[in-house]
Amino acid sequence: MNSLRAYILSALIFLGYSTACSAQSSFFKDTQLGVNAHLGWNLPEYQFISFYTNDYIRSIDVNLTKEATGKNEWERLFNYPSCGISLFYSSLGNDDIFGRELALTYFFKVDLINRDKFNFYNRTGIGLSYVSQKFDLVDNYRNVAVGSNGNIHFTMRWGADYEITDQLELDAGISFDHFSNGNTAEPNLGLNYLTGYAGVNYRLGARSERITAELSPLVRENRFALFGSIGGKATRSLSSGYFLTSSLALEAERSLWRALYLGIGADLFYDSSQETQLTAIGKSYKPTDDFQTGIHFSQTLRYRKFSLSIQEGFYIGLKENTEEKPMYNRGIVRYRISDKLWVRIAMKSHLEVLDYPELGVGIKL
Repeated sequence: MNSLRAYILSALIFLGYSTACSAQSSFFKDTQLGVNAHLGWNLPEYQFISFYTNDYIRSIDVNLTKEATGKNEWERLFNYPSCGISLFYSSLGNDDIFGRELALTYFFKVDLINRDKFNFYNRTGIGLSYVSQKFDLVDNYRNVAVGSNGNIHFTMRWGADYEITDQLELDAGISFDHFSNGNTAEPNLGLNYLTGYAGVNYRLGARSERITAELSPLVRENRFALFGSIGGKATRSLSSGYFLTSSLALEAERSLWRALYLGIGADLFYDSSQETQLTAIGKSYKPTDDFQTGIHFSQTLRYRKFSLSIQEGFYIGLKENTEEKPMYNRGIVRYRISDKLWVRIAMKSHLEVLDYPELGVGIKL
Protein backbone atom coordinates (compact mmCIF):
# COMPACT_ATOMS: atom_id res chain seq x y z
CA MET A 1 0.00 0.00 0.00
CA ASN A 2 2.94 2.37 0.57
CA SER A 3 3.86 2.16 -3.10
CA LEU A 4 0.25 2.87 -4.08
CA ARG A 5 0.14 5.95 -1.84
CA ALA A 6 3.41 7.16 -3.35
CA TYR A 7 2.00 6.64 -6.83
CA ILE A 8 -1.16 8.67 -6.00
CA LEU A 9 0.94 11.45 -4.45
CA SER A 10 3.15 11.56 -7.57
CA ALA A 11 0.06 11.80 -9.77
CA LEU A 12 -1.31 14.73 -7.72
CA ILE A 13 2.04 16.53 -7.84
CA PHE A 14 2.17 15.99 -11.60
CA LEU A 15 -1.40 17.35 -11.92
CA GLY A 16 -0.51 20.50 -10.01
CA TYR A 17 2.71 21.03 -11.94
CA SER A 18 1.00 20.50 -15.30
CA THR A 19 -1.78 22.93 -14.42
CA ALA A 20 0.75 25.61 -13.52
CA CYS A 21 2.66 25.05 -16.74
CA SER A 22 -0.45 25.17 -18.90
CA ALA A 23 -0.84 28.89 -18.29
CA GLN A 24 2.62 29.49 -19.73
CA SER A 25 2.86 27.07 -22.68
CA SER A 26 0.84 26.34 -25.83
CA PHE A 27 2.02 22.71 -25.62
CA PHE A 28 -1.07 21.89 -23.54
CA LYS A 29 -3.56 23.20 -26.08
CA ASP A 30 -6.20 20.49 -26.78
CA THR A 31 -4.63 18.36 -24.01
CA GLN A 32 -6.29 16.65 -21.04
CA LEU A 33 -4.86 15.05 -17.93
CA GLY A 34 -6.91 12.17 -16.53
CA VAL A 35 -6.80 10.09 -13.34
CA ASN A 36 -8.83 6.88 -12.90
CA ALA A 37 -9.23 4.33 -10.11
CA HIS A 38 -10.08 0.70 -11.02
CA LEU A 39 -11.65 -2.22 -9.17
CA GLY A 40 -12.14 -5.69 -10.65
CA TRP A 41 -10.95 -9.27 -10.73
CA ASN A 42 -8.75 -11.74 -12.58
CA LEU A 43 -10.39 -13.60 -15.47
CA PRO A 44 -9.94 -17.35 -14.73
CA GLU A 45 -8.62 -18.48 -18.11
CA TYR A 46 -6.76 -21.23 -16.25
CA GLN A 47 -7.97 -22.94 -13.06
CA PHE A 48 -4.80 -22.23 -11.06
CA ILE A 49 -5.42 -18.47 -11.40
CA SER A 50 -8.71 -18.74 -9.52
CA PHE A 51 -7.11 -21.01 -6.93
CA TYR A 52 -4.28 -18.58 -6.14
CA THR A 53 -6.26 -15.33 -6.41
CA ASN A 54 -7.11 -14.00 -2.94
CA ASP A 55 -7.99 -10.37 -3.57
CA TYR A 56 -9.65 -7.98 -6.01
CA ILE A 57 -7.69 -6.17 -8.70
CA ARG A 58 -7.06 -2.58 -7.62
CA SER A 59 -5.49 -0.18 -10.10
CA ILE A 60 -4.87 3.47 -10.75
CA ASP A 61 -3.79 5.20 -13.96
CA VAL A 62 -2.71 8.68 -14.97
CA ASN A 63 -3.03 9.57 -18.65
CA LEU A 64 -2.16 12.50 -20.87
CA THR A 65 -4.43 12.82 -23.93
CA LYS A 66 -4.01 14.98 -27.03
CA GLU A 67 -7.21 15.68 -29.00
CA ALA A 68 -7.39 15.90 -32.77
CA THR A 69 -8.80 19.02 -34.43
CA GLY A 70 -9.34 17.82 -38.01
CA LYS A 71 -6.30 19.52 -39.51
CA ASN A 72 -5.83 16.53 -41.84
CA GLU A 73 -8.26 14.17 -43.55
CA TRP A 74 -7.40 11.20 -41.34
CA GLU A 75 -8.54 13.03 -38.22
CA ARG A 76 -11.87 13.92 -39.82
CA LEU A 77 -12.27 10.40 -41.23
CA PHE A 78 -11.90 8.83 -37.76
CA ASN A 79 -14.21 11.32 -36.02
CA TYR A 80 -11.45 13.42 -34.43
CA PRO A 81 -9.62 10.71 -32.45
CA SER A 82 -7.37 11.31 -29.48
CA CYS A 83 -4.06 9.69 -28.62
CA GLY A 84 -1.88 9.73 -25.56
CA ILE A 85 0.23 7.97 -22.97
CA SER A 86 -0.86 6.27 -19.76
CA LEU A 87 1.03 5.32 -16.62
CA PHE A 88 -0.75 2.38 -14.96
CA TYR A 89 -0.20 0.69 -11.58
CA SER A 90 -2.10 -2.41 -10.50
CA SER A 91 -2.32 -5.23 -8.01
CA LEU A 92 -2.80 -8.67 -9.60
CA GLY A 93 -4.92 -10.61 -7.13
CA ASN A 94 -2.09 -12.06 -5.03
CA ASP A 95 0.92 -9.94 -4.05
CA ASP A 96 3.05 -12.89 -2.95
CA ILE A 97 2.61 -14.97 -6.13
CA PHE A 98 1.72 -12.57 -8.96
CA GLY A 99 3.10 -9.35 -7.48
CA ARG A 100 2.22 -5.93 -8.86
CA GLU A 101 2.43 -4.35 -12.29
CA LEU A 102 3.63 -0.94 -13.50
CA ALA A 103 2.91 -0.23 -17.17
CA LEU A 104 3.49 2.59 -19.64
CA THR A 105 1.23 2.42 -22.71
CA TYR A 106 0.46 4.43 -25.82
CA PHE A 107 -3.25 4.55 -26.64
CA PHE A 108 -5.67 5.56 -29.40
CA LYS A 109 -9.16 6.78 -28.43
CA VAL A 110 -12.13 7.03 -30.79
CA ASP A 111 -15.50 8.59 -29.94
CA LEU A 112 -18.29 6.27 -31.08
CA ILE A 113 -21.18 8.46 -29.87
CA ASN A 114 -20.72 12.21 -29.49
CA ARG A 115 -23.68 14.15 -28.09
CA ASP A 116 -22.94 17.66 -26.87
CA LYS A 117 -21.32 17.09 -23.44
CA PHE A 118 -21.55 13.27 -23.53
CA ASN A 119 -19.13 10.94 -25.33
CA PHE A 120 -19.06 7.14 -25.57
CA TYR A 121 -15.66 5.89 -26.68
CA ASN A 122 -13.33 2.98 -27.32
CA ARG A 123 -9.72 3.26 -26.17
CA THR A 124 -7.05 0.75 -27.19
CA GLY A 125 -3.47 0.80 -26.01
CA ILE A 126 -0.25 -1.21 -25.95
CA GLY A 127 3.04 -0.74 -24.17
CA LEU A 128 5.62 -2.19 -21.80
CA SER A 129 5.21 -3.21 -18.18
CA TYR A 130 7.26 -4.34 -15.20
CA VAL A 131 5.86 -7.09 -12.95
CA SER A 132 7.40 -7.45 -9.51
CA GLN A 133 6.96 -11.25 -9.20
CA LYS A 134 7.84 -13.91 -11.79
CA PHE A 135 8.18 -17.68 -11.95
CA ASP A 136 11.08 -19.15 -10.01
CA LEU A 137 11.58 -22.88 -9.67
CA VAL A 138 12.56 -22.53 -5.99
CA ASP A 139 11.04 -19.30 -4.62
CA ASN A 140 7.88 -18.83 -6.71
CA TYR A 141 7.09 -22.11 -8.48
CA ARG A 142 3.31 -21.51 -8.22
CA ASN A 143 3.47 -18.53 -10.59
CA VAL A 144 3.31 -20.37 -13.91
CA ALA A 145 1.61 -17.33 -15.49
CA VAL A 146 4.58 -14.96 -15.68
CA GLY A 147 8.10 -15.95 -16.70
CA SER A 148 9.78 -12.53 -16.81
CA ASN A 149 9.69 -9.16 -15.09
CA GLY A 150 9.41 -7.32 -18.41
CA ASN A 151 6.18 -7.82 -20.34
CA ILE A 152 3.94 -6.41 -23.06
CA HIS A 153 0.74 -4.82 -21.77
CA PHE A 154 -2.43 -4.60 -23.90
CA THR A 155 -5.56 -2.73 -22.83
CA MET A 156 -8.99 -2.10 -24.33
CA ARG A 157 -11.57 0.15 -22.73
CA TRP A 158 -15.21 0.99 -23.38
CA GLY A 159 -16.17 4.12 -21.51
CA ALA A 160 -18.06 7.38 -21.37
CA ASP A 161 -17.16 10.88 -20.28
CA TYR A 162 -19.43 13.77 -19.37
CA GLU A 163 -18.37 17.41 -19.35
CA ILE A 164 -19.44 19.20 -16.17
CA THR A 165 -17.41 22.41 -16.77
CA ASP A 166 -15.29 23.74 -19.61
CA GLN A 167 -12.24 22.20 -17.94
CA LEU A 168 -13.52 19.15 -16.03
CA GLU A 169 -15.05 15.85 -17.21
CA LEU A 170 -16.27 12.81 -15.36
CA ASP A 171 -15.00 9.54 -16.85
CA ALA A 172 -16.14 5.93 -16.26
CA GLY A 173 -16.21 2.55 -18.00
CA ILE A 174 -14.84 -0.99 -18.10
CA SER A 175 -11.31 -2.06 -18.98
CA PHE A 176 -9.89 -5.37 -20.21
CA ASP A 177 -6.14 -5.76 -19.62
CA HIS A 178 -3.69 -8.48 -20.57
CA PHE A 179 0.03 -8.80 -20.14
CA SER A 180 2.55 -11.46 -21.14
CA ASN A 181 6.08 -11.50 -22.52
CA GLY A 182 5.32 -12.60 -26.09
CA ASN A 183 6.98 -16.00 -25.53
CA THR A 184 10.38 -14.41 -25.05
CA ALA A 185 10.62 -16.34 -21.76
CA GLU A 186 8.76 -19.27 -20.22
CA PRO A 187 6.28 -19.73 -18.71
CA ASN A 188 4.17 -17.26 -20.70
CA LEU A 189 0.49 -17.80 -19.94
CA GLY A 190 0.10 -14.19 -18.85
CA LEU A 191 -2.75 -12.70 -16.85
CA ASN A 192 -6.09 -11.24 -17.96
CA TYR A 193 -8.21 -9.02 -15.77
CA LEU A 194 -11.40 -6.98 -16.04
CA THR A 195 -12.01 -3.81 -14.05
CA GLY A 196 -14.56 -1.07 -13.75
CA TYR A 197 -13.06 2.42 -13.50
CA ALA A 198 -14.09 5.97 -12.67
CA GLY A 199 -12.22 9.25 -12.52
CA VAL A 200 -11.85 12.74 -13.92
CA ASN A 201 -10.27 14.43 -16.92
CA TYR A 202 -8.90 17.95 -16.51
CA ARG A 203 -8.30 20.22 -19.52
CA LEU A 204 -4.82 21.73 -19.31
CA GLY A 205 -5.10 24.22 -22.17
CA ALA A 206 -7.54 25.89 -24.54
CA ARG A 207 -9.73 23.83 -26.87
CA SER A 208 -9.40 24.47 -30.62
CA GLU A 209 -12.39 24.70 -32.91
CA ARG A 210 -12.72 21.58 -35.05
CA ILE A 211 -12.11 21.79 -38.79
CA THR A 212 -14.99 20.35 -40.85
CA ALA A 213 -13.72 20.48 -44.46
CA GLU A 214 -14.99 17.90 -46.96
CA LEU A 215 -12.93 14.77 -47.66
CA SER A 216 -11.20 14.34 -51.00
CA PRO A 217 -12.63 11.79 -53.49
CA LEU A 218 -11.89 8.14 -52.72
CA VAL A 219 -9.19 6.53 -54.88
CA ARG A 220 -8.85 2.75 -54.59
CA GLU A 221 -5.39 1.23 -54.99
CA ASN A 222 -3.54 -2.08 -55.12
CA ARG A 223 -0.33 -2.57 -53.13
CA PHE A 224 2.33 -5.29 -53.42
CA ALA A 225 5.17 -5.66 -50.93
CA LEU A 226 7.91 -8.02 -49.74
CA PHE A 227 8.62 -8.20 -45.99
CA GLY A 228 11.58 -9.74 -44.20
CA SER A 229 11.43 -10.21 -40.42
CA ILE A 230 13.56 -11.56 -37.59
CA GLY A 231 12.57 -12.65 -34.09
CA GLY A 232 13.24 -15.07 -31.27
CA LYS A 233 11.45 -17.36 -28.84
CA ALA A 234 11.72 -19.51 -25.76
CA THR A 235 10.34 -23.06 -25.88
CA ARG A 236 7.46 -24.68 -24.04
CA SER A 237 9.92 -27.20 -22.60
CA LEU A 238 11.41 -24.46 -20.34
CA SER A 239 14.88 -24.96 -21.80
CA SER A 240 17.45 -22.27 -21.07
CA GLY A 241 18.07 -21.49 -24.73
CA TYR A 242 16.67 -18.65 -26.83
CA PHE A 243 16.08 -19.51 -30.47
CA LEU A 244 16.30 -17.46 -33.66
CA THR A 245 13.25 -17.14 -35.89
CA SER A 246 12.77 -15.32 -39.20
CA SER A 247 10.31 -15.05 -42.07
CA LEU A 248 9.68 -13.79 -45.59
CA ALA A 249 6.24 -12.64 -46.72
CA LEU A 250 4.96 -11.64 -50.15
CA GLU A 251 1.77 -9.62 -49.76
CA ALA A 252 -0.89 -8.08 -52.01
CA GLU A 253 -3.56 -5.65 -50.73
CA ARG A 254 -6.56 -3.85 -52.20
CA SER A 255 -8.18 -0.80 -50.60
CA LEU A 256 -11.95 -1.10 -50.14
CA TRP A 257 -12.27 2.15 -48.20
CA ARG A 258 -9.89 4.99 -47.40
CA ALA A 259 -8.65 3.20 -44.30
CA LEU A 260 -9.51 -0.47 -44.94
CA TYR A 261 -7.45 -2.93 -47.01
CA LEU A 262 -8.05 -6.62 -47.66
CA GLY A 263 -5.16 -8.80 -48.75
CA ILE A 264 -3.63 -12.18 -49.45
CA GLY A 265 -0.05 -13.38 -49.16
CA ALA A 266 2.47 -16.22 -49.01
CA ASP A 267 4.83 -16.92 -46.08
CA LEU A 268 8.10 -18.73 -45.47
CA PHE A 269 9.06 -19.25 -41.79
CA TYR A 270 12.32 -20.38 -40.17
CA ASP A 271 12.22 -21.60 -36.55
CA SER A 272 15.49 -22.87 -35.06
CA SER A 273 13.74 -24.26 -31.94
CA GLN A 274 12.12 -27.17 -33.77
CA GLU A 275 14.87 -29.72 -33.07
CA THR A 276 14.79 -28.97 -29.32
CA GLN A 277 11.01 -29.04 -29.14
CA LEU A 278 10.52 -32.19 -31.22
CA THR A 279 13.18 -34.05 -29.25
CA ALA A 280 11.57 -32.99 -25.94
CA ILE A 281 8.25 -34.58 -26.91
CA GLY A 282 9.81 -37.74 -28.35
CA LYS A 283 9.35 -36.98 -32.06
CA SER A 284 11.95 -37.48 -34.77
CA TYR A 285 13.61 -34.42 -36.30
CA LYS A 286 14.83 -33.64 -39.81
CA PRO A 287 16.38 -30.33 -41.03
CA THR A 288 13.33 -29.39 -43.11
CA ASP A 289 11.29 -29.22 -39.88
CA ASP A 290 12.95 -25.83 -39.24
CA PHE A 291 10.95 -24.39 -42.15
CA GLN A 292 7.22 -23.84 -42.61
CA THR A 293 5.29 -22.43 -45.56
CA GLY A 294 1.76 -21.13 -45.86
CA ILE A 295 -0.70 -18.62 -47.26
CA HIS A 296 -2.62 -15.96 -45.36
CA PHE A 297 -5.55 -13.56 -45.63
CA SER A 298 -5.30 -10.11 -44.06
CA GLN A 299 -7.45 -7.21 -42.91
CA THR A 300 -5.68 -3.87 -42.44
CA LEU A 301 -6.91 -0.67 -40.82
CA ARG A 302 -4.82 2.38 -41.71
CA TYR A 303 -4.43 5.72 -39.94
CA ARG A 304 -2.03 8.16 -41.56
CA LYS A 305 1.39 6.41 -41.65
CA PHE A 306 0.34 3.70 -39.17
CA SER A 307 -1.62 0.55 -39.93
CA LEU A 308 -2.89 -2.37 -37.88
CA SER A 309 -3.28 -5.79 -39.54
CA ILE A 310 -4.76 -9.13 -38.55
CA GLN A 311 -3.75 -12.19 -40.59
CA GLU A 312 -5.24 -15.69 -40.72
CA GLY A 313 -2.86 -18.20 -42.28
CA PHE A 314 -2.86 -21.88 -43.21
CA TYR A 315 0.22 -24.10 -43.43
CA ILE A 316 0.61 -25.52 -46.93
CA GLY A 317 3.62 -27.59 -47.99
CA LEU A 318 6.06 -27.50 -45.07
CA LYS A 319 3.92 -27.74 -41.93
CA GLU A 320 4.45 -27.04 -38.22
CA ASN A 321 5.21 -30.42 -36.59
CA THR A 322 5.65 -29.58 -32.89
CA GLU A 323 2.09 -28.64 -32.01
CA GLU A 324 0.69 -29.81 -35.37
CA LYS A 325 -1.49 -26.74 -35.76
CA PRO A 326 -3.00 -26.32 -39.24
CA MET A 327 -3.48 -22.56 -38.82
CA TYR A 328 -1.35 -19.59 -37.74
CA ASN A 329 -2.11 -15.93 -37.05
CA ARG A 330 -0.32 -12.61 -36.94
CA GLY A 331 -1.09 -9.28 -35.35
CA ILE A 332 0.95 -6.53 -37.02
CA VAL A 333 1.62 -2.84 -36.36
CA ARG A 334 3.22 -1.17 -39.37
CA TYR A 335 4.70 2.30 -39.99
CA ARG A 336 5.33 3.77 -43.44
CA ILE A 337 8.70 5.54 -43.63
CA SER A 338 8.31 6.47 -47.31
CA ASP A 339 6.18 5.51 -50.30
CA LYS A 340 8.29 2.37 -50.78
CA LEU A 341 9.51 1.45 -47.30
CA TRP A 342 7.76 0.14 -44.14
CA VAL A 343 8.88 -1.11 -40.76
CA ARG A 344 6.68 -3.36 -38.63
CA ILE A 345 6.32 -5.26 -35.36
CA ALA A 346 4.40 -8.54 -35.52
CA MET A 347 3.32 -11.30 -33.17
CA LYS A 348 2.91 -14.77 -34.65
CA SER A 349 0.58 -17.15 -32.85
CA HIS A 350 -1.50 -20.30 -33.21
CA LEU A 351 -4.90 -18.89 -32.29
CA GLU A 352 -4.66 -18.01 -28.57
CA VAL A 353 -1.15 -19.55 -28.12
CA LEU A 354 1.59 -16.97 -28.76
CA ASP A 355 4.57 -18.22 -30.74
CA TYR A 356 7.08 -15.35 -31.12
CA PRO A 357 7.47 -11.61 -31.87
CA GLU A 358 9.11 -10.27 -35.03
CA LEU A 359 10.73 -7.06 -36.24
CA GLY A 360 10.54 -6.54 -39.99
CA VAL A 361 11.20 -4.28 -42.97
CA GLY A 362 9.07 -4.17 -46.12
CA ILE A 363 9.64 -2.88 -49.65
CA LYS A 364 6.84 -1.85 -52.01
CA LEU A 365 7.07 -3.73 -55.31
